[in-house]
Amino acid sequence: MQNVSVKLNKFLLRIADIYRFIRDVLKQFFFSPPEGREILRQAYAVGNRSLFLISFTAFVAGVVFTKQSRPSLSSFGAESWLPSLVSQAVVRSLGPLITGLICAGKLGSNIGAELGSMKVTEQIDAMEVSGTRPFSYLVVSRIVATTLVLPLLVVYADIIALLGSYVTTSVFNNTGFQLYFNDVAANITYLDIFSSLIKSIFFGFAIGAVGSYAGYHSENGTTGVGKEANSAVVISMLLIFIIDLLSLQIINVFRR
Repeated sequence: MQNVSVKLNKFLLRIADIYRFIRDVLKQFFFSPPEGREILRQAYAVGNRSLFLISFTAFVAGVVFTKQSRPSLSSFGAESWLPSLVSQAVVRSLGPLITGLICAGKLGSNIGAELGSMKVTEQIDAMEVSGTRPFSYLVVSRIVATTLVLPLLVVYADIIALLGSYVTTSVFNNTGFQLYFNDVAANITYLDIFSSLIKSIFFGFAIGAVGSYAGYHSENGTTGVGKEANSAVVISMLLIFIIDLLSLQIINVFRR
């Protein structure tokens, strides 16, 4: 019973610490924002680290989803609906989810490891002594960068996935490029686009915040850095699924 109480107290203290961390991030962003140059540098690093992996994964996902959906539609004589089905699946869920999970694995671990190594080697303490704002410079800039870049990566992933779907459809049905993307445009609504972008903003904030929190609170040397980087990936992925589930419930209210 005592062990349960101790664990509960630790959990509640961790929740309170996370709340203070997010509050400080928002406070620093609005009242003492980081330099625009540092945000751009971090944004470039975010995009550069994950662009190739997103390109490859999104293209393969478009091909695989199209090949799996085609036989089912063909059995009902509705193969012409393939562009509509794939476009809605990609824009509404597949594109943001693929991008979010890849960035959680790639960026969450990188941010956690970078800040964690700076923490355990006392570089952050040195920045505080020298009068530099380490929290704004290191943490807020990374969170802002991931929040801004994730929607752009989602749009890019959607386009690449639809290109993969078009290539597959063209091979089987000899469908023209203009015909395919006319069907895609006709079946994607503004609600689909905006909901996807808003969802990806929350994905980006969650990835940046979790990775930064894990790295900024690393302890116990290099072992602690590796542990925090790993936990950043796991928690980021879990939060992405939770955000995706909650956003689906909210969006369905507007679709009725």
